[in-house]
Amino acid sequence: MKKIFSLALLALSLNAAELKMATTTSTDNTGLLDALKPLYEKQSGNTLKWVAVGTGAALKLGEDCNADVLFVHSPKAEKEFMQKGFGVERTAVMYNDFIVIAPKDLASKFKGKNLKESLELIKAEKITFISRGDKSGTDNKEKTLWKKSIGEVPEKESWYQQSGQGMLASIKIAEEKNGVILTDRGTYIKYKDNEKNNPKLVIVNEGDDDLKNFYSVIAVNPKHCPQVDYKNASEFIQWLVSDETLKFIADFKLLNQALFIVDAKTRKE
Repeated sequence: MKKIFSLALLALSLNAAELKMATTTSTDNTGLLDALKPLYEKQSGNTLKWVAVGTGAALKLGEDCNADVLFVHSPKAEKEFMQKGFGVERTAVMYNDFIVIAPKDLASKFKGKNLKESLELIKAEKITFISRGDKSGTDNKEKTLWKKSIGEVPEKESWYQQSGQGMLASIKIAEEKNGVILTDRGTYIKYKDNEKNNPKLVIVNEGDDDLKNFYSVIAVNPKHCPQVDYKNASEFIQWLVSDETLKFIADFKLLNQALFIVDAKTRKE
C-alpha cells in the first residue's frame, strides 16, 4: 500500500507544473492570493507563482508571453487585450468597490458631498491628491473619474502627485503627505487591519455607481504565445470560478468584513 501511495505521489510530482500568473497589487496586498495558493496547489499538484503589478503591467506581461494567466481589474483595458488576440477565456470572478479616503482632519470638508463635488473640492482647495500613476486598474479608474467630474486629469497641478507604487504603499504615501487617495475597498480593509483598526485615513466617498471594481481572470492566448501553459491556465480558471473556490473568496474576511463579492455566475458584460 505504501508503495502504491509513493508511486502516486511520484506521478503527481512528475506531472506538476509551475503556473505563472500576473495579477494586481490589490489581490496580493489583501492576502487573498496567499490564502488561495495552498488550496490550488493541494488540489492541482501544481505550483502557483505570481507577480503583483498594476493591471496595465500585468496585461503587458501577458502580451509579452511572460505569464500563463492574468487576474486583473480594468474591464476596458482587458477588452482591448482580448480584441488584439492576446487573451482567451476572459471570465468574471468577483468585485468590490473603490472608495475615496482622506485624513481625519479633512473628512468634514467632504461631508454631504457626492463624488463629483468631492473631486471639485480637491481641485478648488488644492488638497494634495495621490495618484498611483502606474496604469493599474485603480489608476485607470481614477483618471476616468477625474475626466468625468472636471473634464480632465489634473496631471500638471502641483497638488496632484503620482506615487508610481502599489496600492498599500500609495495609501501610506497619502497618509504621510496628509493627502486624499482613491483605493479599492479590499486594500483599505487590509490597511485598517495593519493599523489595528485605527487608520489615519478614513472613507469620505463611497457607494457611487461609478466606483464598482470588477475582477476577471484571463488565459494568455496560446496562438499568440505557443509556449504558455494554456492547459493549466484554463484549468486554473475553472478552479477559480468553481462553487467551492467562490465560496472561499466570499468568506474571505479581515476585521470581520468581506473583501470581495463573487459575481462569476451573474455578471454580464
